[in-house]
Amino acid sequence: MIHIQSLDEGLALFKALGSDIRVEIVKILVAEGSSNMNDLATRLNITNGALTSHIKKLEECGIVQVTSETTGHGNQKICSVQPDNILIDIRAPKKNEAIYETDIKVGHFSDCHIEPTCGLASSEKVIGEVDDPRYFAHGERFDADILWFTRGFVEYDIPNFVPFNQKIDELSIAAEMCSEAPGYNNNYPSDIYFYLNDTLLGTWTSPGDFGDVKGLFTPDWWFPLWNQYGLLKMLVINHEGVFIDGQKLSDVTVDKLKLTHKTPLKLRLEVPENAKHVGGLTIFGKGFGNYNRDINVKMKYSNI
Repeated sequence: MIHIQSLDEGLALFKALGSDIRVEIVKILVAEGSSNMNDLATRLNITNGALTSHIKKLEECGIVQVTSETTGHGNQKICSVQPDNILIDIRAPKKNEAIYETDIKVGHFSDCHIEPTCGLASSEKVIGEVDDPRYFAHGERFDADILWFTRGFVEYDIPNFVPFNQKIDELSIAAEMCSEAPGYNNNYPSDIYFYLNDTLLGTWTSPGDFGDVKGLFTPDWWFPLWNQYGLLKMLVINHEGVFIDGQKLSDVTVDKLKLTHKTPLKLRLEVPENAKHVGGLTIFGKGFGNYNRDINVKMKYSNI
């Protein structure tokens, strides 16, 4: 997902998509998953040089990702669409809006129940043994920058340092995630349940566990047949309800949750055994995936 927080911030993206050819490029890549530069140029009936110029504009604004692939005929440049959604805030944030922001490392969960396949890794090594849930209690788990499991949950304590006598008007949580298949499988749906303080906020179905190309920040030592990147998802709870990437999930509001500076905040991400699609969960942090970021939390607040 690309999140544009004001119209001015989105100018480069708007210009990149302000071309029939570049829109057609995106449509082809979405339909086919990926394509090499030569095939794209042939389909569009343009020269390779002209295509390179168009791809560069799409790459600069984060729409298209270009990777090199070695074949029997040399290196090929493979193009694919990076984000699954583009979220645009038409109304820019208010000046001097009161916001508290924090990041949570993937391995800093406070509780869990895990079933294999599963594992954890830092940006330097796998932590413990793969498919052994006991290592989710190991001290080195705090160094984890990626974790994965088939069924179960991880729960995080969100630091709440909103000033005294303030209520939370909006809580947003952003993380890169996907399903968890043995190896990887781009078509492997999984129902991920989101809870805050034991209240179900809603569910999102991850479409797959992605490993067709290397993640932009995934370390070189990472196993090539394992998942490489996820989708950046933004969960927002405000006065109107719960939204993921701008689409409404439920009518649970911050008012119903009664969130203030006194409220402990526990975020749970779960794949229950009775879900329709039990396809696991992978959470990517810094040093992995396409976004190089930990779980990010923002709270907008005002006087009680």
